[in-house]
Amino acid sequence: MSDAAAGHDANPPSPALSRYGSIVELRIVDHPLVAHKLTLLAYEATRNVRVVSRTVQTPLQTAVGVKLSPPRPLVVPILRAGLGMLEGMTRLIPTAEVGFLGMARNEETLVATTYAERLPSDLTGRQCYVLDPMLATGGTLGSAVQFLVKRGADQITCICLIAAPEGIARLTELVDELHIPCTLVLAGLDEKLNDVGYILPGLGDAGDRLYGVV
Repeated sequence: MSDAAAGHDANPPSPALSRYGSIVELRIVDHPLVAHKLTLLAYEATRNVRVVSRTVQTPLQTAVGVKLSPPRPLVVPILRAGLGMLEGMTRLIPTAEVGFLGMARNEETLVATTYAERLPSDLTGRQCYVLDPMLATGGTLGSAVQFLVKRGADQITCICLIAAPEGIARLTELVDELHIPCTLVLAGLDEKLNDVGYILPGLGDAGDRLYGVV
């Protein structure tokens, strides 16, 4: 896995934005603790979660704090590899609703198809957090975002561990047509894809490695 951008600013101006000519916000998180515990990505990814003011009573006086704004955020792991990131996300937002989206990539055509879904039929006004460890060709993640937008989601954050430049470009192409706010949060940007659509240096098939099929 290659290093992310130098320095310790979690939100440096990204050259990828101008490179891909996109309105998609790209964040490559290079905080040193992220390398130690990748679930910390969730903290950065939820920076813009919607909240409303709430008055609470302390032992001495009232104070104004915040709570999550309804409707509840929706966390959507892409089966099956995205399940490996679900626990960290729900630990951070225990009141979030969880939906599942099963998508598989044809290894010859590299086209993603949906084989299962368990999601609310109406996502109007929902903030969605899509979990997928590897952003390779971008087809699967892009199709997942399109699926959620068709159901009414109006703000989507995609959380990945590693991405290839080709995947970012393809995701950008698919998402820009939707005209909705989209943020892509990464722990690392790797070099490129090989001729069969795997990230180099990458880590192979994330689902296989997670569930012991190697």
